[in-house]
Amino acid sequence: MTDLRNLDELKEAGAGRPAPDPVAALYREAFSQFGAMALWNRRPSDHPTIAQALVVAESLRREGNMQSRPLAVKIEEACRAAL
Repeated sequence: MTDLRNLDELKEAGAGRPAPDPVAALYREAFSQFGAMALWNRRPSDHPTIAQALVVAESLRREGNMQSRPLAVKIEEACRAAL
């Protein structure tokens, strides 16, 4: 079954919920690869939540470029799977 929740609904559902290891790994990858370009106004968390990972995915889409978008999709898919 496809999860039809929008990004805001996902962030609300993921608030305070620790990101599972696969999501946290993608979150760290985003900062490593695109931090200076797309995440310049964010500070990485040592223990991200699902909501924080979704905010990073959103920033990759808005502030990033075509190379950052596939990672944004992976983060969002991993977060949907975790919820």
